[in-house]
Amino acid sequence: MGERVCEPLVNAAAGSPFDLSDDAAYGRWRAWKLAHRCESSDDLAVPIADPRALTSVERDTLLQRIARCNIALYRSPITDEDPELPRALGAQLGLHQLDANWLAGEDGISRVEVAAGAASSPGDRAGFIPYTDRAIRWHTDGYYHPEQRRIQAMILHCVRPAQSGGVNGVLDHELAYIALRDASIDHVRALMREDALTIPARLGDDGEDARPAQSGPVFSVNANDGSLHMRYTARTRSIAWRADAATSAAVLALESLLASPTPGLIHLRLDAGCGLVGHNLLHERSAFEDDATQPRLLYRARFLDRVRSNQESAWRNG
Repeated sequence: MGERVCEPLVNAAAGSPFDLSDDAAYGRWRAWKLAHRCESSDDLAVPIADPRALTSVERDTLLQRIARCNIALYRSPITDEDPELPRALGAQLGLHQLDANWLAGEDGISRVEVAAGAASSPGDRAGFIPYTDRAIRWHTDGYYHPEQRRIQAMILHCVRPAQSGGVNGVLDHELAYIALRDASIDHVRALMREDALTIPARLGDDGEDARPAQSGPVFSVNANDGSLHMRYTARTRSIAWRADAATSAAVLALESLLASPTPGLIHLRLDAGCGLVGHNLLHERSAFEDDATQPRLLYRARFLDRVRSNQESAWRNG
């Protein structure tokens, strides 16, 4: 497929497409977004010689993909077991604030692999689905974090794929916003409520709260740059939705969207040396089977800042 150049909107009045009272701004942005959406893994793909040392062309192409689709798929020949790679790649794209979560290493990078043994206490890594071979349902990262620790960007780098399975699904959260707003603006209004989604407190090994309950919206707008943030999980346990008809209808509409062959919903399998880099969009993972001698290993880096690009703001607010 030939490259579609992402040209920003021009000569447009100021406004936010995420302001529910500004139909004009939404209409302009919607038209641009749908015309430039990525519909296959080839649309996302960028060949890179070494993610740790991008050329100017590689960097610009990654930024273009992320501005257009909120994510890029890079393909490289680098298969070293190098946990510094995600940090080095992120820094070249303006990502510096790593989310040093308690399951990550001291360097802030998570080794996503099947944990040995079985979960016997709330703190065991094997008790968390990313560290098993089970499927992970649709979610955005850090949906259980408070607002000041929003996960804005992420890198997922594959060192070794599974023997079979482990397919990732990705959907640009801005496309989900469009689909829901087009279906009914009340869906988006409900999902923007400050108490739309609550994650109950998590208990630690000592029975005390390791993480307090977190309530917040599904869709919100970042104050610093006007970008759209999404907070979502398809889990059905340890989750509480606002108990009203509007929220129930909105959640059902979103679940139906994610269960259907939605335009822009892409499935891909990361090979060794490949990775995903971009903003914190909707994603899932299928179950997999490992090769005991070469088990699946991915590095995951999550950031509190967004990719720095001058390709977004001109058309988002235009």
